[in-house]
Amino acid sequence: MPLRSDWSDSVCPIARWLEVVGDPWVLLILRNALLGTRHYERFRDELGIADNVLSRRLQAMVDAGLLRQVPYRGRRRTHFEYHLTEAGADLLPVLNALARWGNAHTTAPVPGEQLGIVHRDCGHTSTSADTCSHCGAELRPAGVAWHRPWRSPVPTPLATADDPGAADLSR
Repeated sequence: MPLRSDWSDSVCPIARWLEVVGDPWVLLILRNALLGTRHYERFRDELGIADNVLSRRLQAMVDAGLLRQVPYRGRRRTHFEYHLTEAGADLLPVLNALARWGNAHTTAPVPGEQLGIVHRDCGHTSTSADTCSHCGAELRPAGVAWHRPWRSPVPTPLATADDPGAADLSR
């Protein structure tokens, strides 16, 4: 018996969304891609994910249009970087909402160390997932940093969707 149904043809957009991003690894990979991770090895090391699981999830995310592969030359062979697409970047409000929910309804290992959503354009921390609660502007990756005090006192600017022609094979 399958673990779940195929919801890709569902009339319900929430079910279709779950078909694409309903796996926890997909959301964690997306989180790290927004934080600038692009290389397979970094995803693996940062997430502690098995190679076979990571390979399948990255390919599924490429197939779904959340990431795109950009080839680069390694020491011995060509490798791929994984760059956010617009579809991947458009999930920022979802991840912001999940972070806000986690801050409000789960206990952090260190009290007071919660993820903050900083709108870089006005410099304020937002209490909203999709628009800045201070100035009202839409929160897009190019204008957002995540303050993760357990990592750094300085907020980390998020990565944005890249120009599809920006592959650099010279590395």
